[in-house]
This record gives sequence, C-alpha cells and structure tokens, in this order.
Amino acid sequence: MAYPSRSSALPVIVVTGFLGSGKTTLVNRLLRDRPRSAVVINEFGAVPVDQKLLAHHGAPLAVLSGGCLCCQVRASMAPLLKNLWMAWREQSDRPFDQVLIETSGVASPGPVLDTLLRDRWLTQRYRLQAVVTTVSAPDGVAQLEQFPEAQAQAALADALLITHSEFASPEALTRLEARLDRLALVTPRIVSHPADVDFAALVSSRAAFSALRLSVQTDFEHSFRSVTLRLDAAVDWNPLRLILEQLLHQHADRLVRVKGLAHTTGGAAPIIVQGAAGRLYPPVPVSAPIGEAMRGQLVFIATGSVDDLALAVIAAVGAGPIASAGAVLH
Repeated sequence: MAYPSRSSALPVIVVTGFLGSGKTTLVNRLLRDRPRSAVVINEFGAVPVDQKLLAHHGAPLAVLSGGCLCCQVRASMAPLLKNLWMAWREQSDRPFDQVLIETSGVASPGPVLDTLLRDRWLTQRYRLQAVVTTVSAPDGVAQLEQFPEAQAQAALADALLITHSEFASPEALTRLEARLDRLALVTPRIVSHPADVDFAALVSSRAAFSALRLSVQTDFEHSFRSVTLRLDAAVDWNPLRLILEQLLHQHADRLVRVKGLAHTTGGAAPIIVQGAAGRLYPPVPVSAPIGEAMRGQLVFIATGSVDDLALAVIAAVGAGPIASAGAVLH
C-alpha cells in the first residue's frame, strides 16, 4: 500500500490551555474561518458539555469524555484519528480539510503530540500544523505556578494567546509575561479576545517537531476530579447565580472550574454558565438552537477528593429553589 505524501497529509491544530482560558471560544473562532474542519474535543467531566457550545458546520465532531488525553482517554486517541481518516478517505466529497483537537483544560498536550508524531500510521496521514495555548491574563501566573499541566501547555506551544486581558491590571500582565519568559521565551504571543484573534497570525508560526519538544516531560499525574450536576427543569438564574458564587467562594482553594448549560425560566434562551478561579462570569445566551429534550447540566472540576464538594453542591441545591436538580458524582 502506498503511503500518502506528507504534503497531502491532513493538517492538525491542537488547542490547549488551562480551565477557563477560552479554548472553546477560540475553536469557534477557528471554525468561523475554517468551517471545513473536523473537531475532536476532550472533556474531563464524565458528562460532555463543550461540544454543545460549538458553532459547528456539519463536519465530523468526536468527543472523548470521562478523563483527559494524558491519562484515561489516551489509548482512544489513535484509534479515533484512524477512524476519522478512513471515513475521510472513503467519501469522495471530502467532508473536511483539517482537524482541530481541543484538549481538556487539565491535560498536558504532550501525549497528543506524542501520538501524532510517533504513531507511524498517523504520521503518514496527519501533520501537526500548530499547538496554540490559551493563557488567562488574570489567572495565568497562579495556574502556571500551581499546576504542572499549565506549565506543559505553555512550554509546548507554537503560539500563546493571552486572553481576558481586560480583567487584568498592567502589573498582572507584566508578571504573566515574566513567568512565560521562563517557560517559552521565544514563543510568539498574541493578546486578544479568542473570538477576535486573526487566524493567519495564530498559525503562522512553524510547527517545529524537534527532539526538544518531544523530550519535555509532560506525563504528569494529577488529582483533578469532577462533579456533574444535572438540572432536570428550567431554573431561575438569580438563585442559581448566588449558589454558584457561594460555592466558588467557599471552595476557592481547589474549585478550579464551573461550566455548563442551563435552561432558564420565563422562556429565555438557554445560557452558558462559566466560572473559574473564584470568579463567576456573566451568563451568555446560547445563540444556536438546543433541543428542548436536553437537560441542563453543570460540571464542577476540583483538585483532590470531591466527596465533600458533591455534598456541598447537593446541600446548596436542596436548600434552594433548584429542587428538581439531581447531582451525580464522578
């Protein structure tokens, strides 16, 4: 069997970055410029959420959930890409021209690169175009100092996208630049909202597949756990907001991310709920239609044991007006 030439191999862009740094927003931006893209999303929570936030245009969409690509889901990556390529080859109209991989916020991109660069079958059919890492300006320094996964995400990037700069002081931006200088001194950096970034500027950096990239130690074991809260009925946003703000405040030392979708009372559009690093962001209405049968759901990602966090979530919901919600511990 003749191998495809490297020039005809499908390009792959890996989007990585810590929890809440704007990865899904960036993937939506890339899809706006490159709608003929297949998308692979890795969700840490057992109940996938991010794929529902994508403005996708009919190309294949695959979700690996219940772990991150650096551990539980790692073995699924190569078979998924092989199946994706086989489906692409068998269709005469070629439904996509490239692949976007969005890693979990708690994953190092190292295993993804290792899979793409070491699997002989894949290297003949895919070529890594760029690794783009999103870094939140207000929270980046703390995340880089606390989590080795965030360090790996920055160190292995071909381009760093500094997000949420509108929420950061000049001093915070200076500290972040200094911290990134220690990890990725020569990596190009762009300060922009993920929805506004220029695609060409983002991927113009040459993806250098050097031995240095492969030698970086990125197989970190982490202690992240998730709690999924299912919302079986529409909720009043104001009481839910107060509950989430209280949980983010009470567990600020280890509750690193809250994300999800909620149907609200009054017939309003479903909303995207996002919080990180002790901060609950304003809700964003979902522009794309979502089926009425879909339940709302929130995912809480924290470090260490989440037994007490699950109990806190259940207690907060049970004591409030969200009585129809059910919590599932993963």
